[in-house]
Amino acid sequence: MSVAKLRIYRGDAEGGQEVEYDVPIEEGMVVLDAIHFVQANYDGDIAVRWNCKAAKCGSCSAEINGMPKLTCKTRLDTLPLDKPITVHPLKTFPIMKDLVTDVSWNYEVRKKIPPFKYAKDTDWKMQQVDVERSQEFRKCIECYLCQDVCHVLRNHNKKNEFFGPRMMIKIAELEMHPLDIEDRKEMLREAAGVGYCNITKCCTEVCPEEIHITDNAIIPLKERVADTYFDPLQWVMKKIKGS
Repeated sequence: MSVAKLRIYRGDAEGGQEVEYDVPIEEGMVVLDAIHFVQANYDGDIAVRWNCKAAKCGSCSAEINGMPKLTCKTRLDTLPLDKPITVHPLKTFPIMKDLVTDVSWNYEVRKKIPPFKYAKDTDWKMQQVDVERSQEFRKCIECYLCQDVCHVLRNHNKKNEFFGPRMMIKIAELEMHPLDIEDRKEMLREAAGVGYCNITKCCTEVCPEEIHITDNAIIPLKERVADTYFDPLQWVMKKIKGS
């Protein structure tokens, strides 16, 4: 039986280090299985967050060989086994213990986004194409891999100035709903900091639900902000109307 070497980060906010474990490989085994083997046979106190093991709850996010992934979806046979497999917690968020991080910042940001708003006399009839445009973003499982890989949050720690890709999806879901009448463009420009994104598409690359975060959410939101605040024709029309 083949053996994989797992180097799992063990530690907390005060510091830590990688600890290496030998894990026998079975067919179809994923990284989360390997972590469970380590818990059962070596260190039962390894902290790891997981729930469904079906890539739908978003709980088991980690950095595998430096790349944000779901541990329950990453098969060992897709990784190079000629060198140790590293498993670290998400770098963007504060570490609590081992592979568990505190992602509560995301919940606080979500509270700042104005909810769905509709007119009192709304006729609840929509074209299917409009439904599908907004529906794509509802596939998000909130694994926060996109938040972790985003260089604005990860490398520059702009959490006070940029909401991150996950929240851009949330805003896009609302903004692109055909019956929503709330105006969030000022928030996008200021508090949400949509201008910080330079569309590298790294968030799209790591999304386990294959949501087109950059092309279908962030770029259209950027265009809406640009049309409203930076289009010279729009500026002239506002001056003419006195607004």
